[in-house]
Amino acid sequence: MSPRIAFGGFLHETNTFAPSKAGMDAFIQGGGWPALSRAQDIFASVHKVNVGASGFIQHANAAGWTLVPTLWCAASPSAHVTAEAFEALADELVTRIAASLPVDGVYLDLHGAMVSEAFDDGEGEVLRRVRAAIGPDIPLVASLDLHGNVTPLMVESADALVAYRTYPHIDMAETGRRAGVYLETLLGTQKRHAKAFRQVPYLIPIAWQATAMEPCKTIYAELAALEGESVPTLSFLPGFPAADFPDCGPSIVAYGATQADADRAADLVAARVLGSESAFNGRVFQPDEGVREAMRLAAGATRPVVISDTQDNPGAGGDSDTMGMAHALLRNGAQRAAIGVIVDPAAAQVAHAAGVGATISVSLGAKSGVQGDAPLDGEFVVEQLSDGRFIAPGPFYGGSRINLGPSAALRIGGVRIVVGSRKAQMADQAMYRQVGIEPTEQAILVNKSSVHFRADFEPIAETILVCAAPGPMPVDPSALPWKRLRPGIRTAPHGPVFG
Repeated sequence: MSPRIAFGGFLHETNTFAPSKAGMDAFIQGGGWPALSRAQDIFASVHKVNVGASGFIQHANAAGWTLVPTLWCAASPSAHVTAEAFEALADELVTRIAASLPVDGVYLDLHGAMVSEAFDDGEGEVLRRVRAAIGPDIPLVASLDLHGNVTPLMVESADALVAYRTYPHIDMAETGRRAGVYLETLLGTQKRHAKAFRQVPYLIPIAWQATAMEPCKTIYAELAALEGESVPTLSFLPGFPAADFPDCGPSIVAYGATQADADRAADLVAARVLGSESAFNGRVFQPDEGVREAMRLAAGATRPVVISDTQDNPGAGGDSDTMGMAHALLRNGAQRAAIGVIVDPAAAQVAHAAGVGATISVSLGAKSGVQGDAPLDGEFVVEQLSDGRFIAPGPFYGGSRINLGPSAALRIGGVRIVVGSRKAQMADQAMYRQVGIEPTEQAILVNKSSVHFRADFEPIAETILVCAAPGPMPVDPSALPWKRLRPGIRTAPHGPVFG
C-alpha cells in the first residue's frame, strides 16, 4: 500500500520595520507567488512553478505516494502578518491536516522568517500546532527559504528543516524535492536523526548573501561536501536581517546518524561562517553617484548596466514605490533608462483612462511615506498599457503567473517607468516586456530587488551596481532601530553589538 502523505504551505518573509502589513488579501492575491489554493486546486496552482511544493509533488509522484493536499498560500514580503490572517490560515492548514489523518508523513512548504502580530516565530507556531495535531510519531519535514530565521521551536517541532542553497532562489522546487527524498527515508520506520542547531552571532546584509559570490559560494560548496550517510541533510541559513525578535539571524541546522555526527557538521559550517565575517560586504553607491557611474559605463557598453535599488526591495518588505533612483536618473540626464516596478494604483488608473499616446500629469510614487523620499511630479507620456497579468519564465519566478494589476509604461525625459498596481520584486525580464519595454535595448535598468534579479538579469548585464536610495530595508542592517534582538549579536559584520 502506497504511503499517504499530507502536504501544504504557508509562506511569508516579514520585515518588522516595513510600512505595510499582510492581511488575507495579500495571501489571496499572492503577489509574485501563486494565489491561495486549497485541496486539489494546489496541484494546478504550483505546477511547474519554482516553489518547494512543486518539487515535492514531483518526487512524491515518482515515488508512488498518495498525496493529500491541504492548503498552500504565500504573500509578498511586508511587515507583520495580521493576527486575523495568521489565525485564519494557520487554523485552516492544521484543521485540514488533522482531517487527513491517518497519514504516513507530512510535508510543509514554509519560509522561515514569518512574524505575525501575535507570534514572533510564525513558523515555529505553525509547526508546533501541526505536531500537536499529528502526534509525536508521524514524520514532519519542512522546506525553508535560506532567509529563514530559525528558532529552537522550529527545530524541536520538525523532524527535519531543509533549506534552499541558492540566492537568487533558483532551487526552491529542488529543495522541496530534497525534503521529499529525506522524508522517504523516515517513512515506515522509527528512525529519527540527531539534531544540531547553531546560531551565528552577527547579521548578514542581504545584498551580500548571493550564493554565486564569495563567501557564500565556498560555504555552500563545503556544506554540500559534508553531506552523506552520517549527515543526511545539512543547512546554512544566512537569515533575514530585518525581523526584530531574539532569534533573528544566521543559523545552521544539521541532522546526523549520531549526535556527534550532527554536532561536528554544524560546528564545521559555523566555524567557516564565523571566519567569513569580513567578506560579507561590497561597494554601495549613493543614488547620484551610482547613476553617474552607470552612465559612464553605459557609454562604452553593448549591454545594459543594471542597478539594484536595494533599499526598496519588495522582496524584503518594501512597498516598491520609493522614487529616489528615478529622481537621480532625471537629475543626471540619463537616456535609454528604465526603472520598475513603481507601485502606484492611482497613477496606473489615470494612465488607463487617458490611453496610449496621451500625456498625463501625476504625482508618481512615494505613497508609503519613507523618510527622505518624495514623489516624482511631472508630465508623463503613456507609452503602453497592460492588465499586469503575465507569465514570468525566468530562473527565479520559474513560470509563475504574475498579476501586477493595471500597469503602464510611462516616459519622462529619457526614462521609462514600469508602473503597476500590486507589488512583486523586479526579478524577471518579463516584468519590463509586459508593458512594451525591451530590457536588452536599454542602457540602464534600475530594478527594485536586492539579489533575486541577478538570476535573470546577469546574463544580459554589462555590470551590476548596488545603490542605496531611501527605503525601508537598509543595505546595512545596523541602521535599523533594533529593540528586541538577543543580547550580544552584532547588527552587521563587525558591526555594533546589540544590548
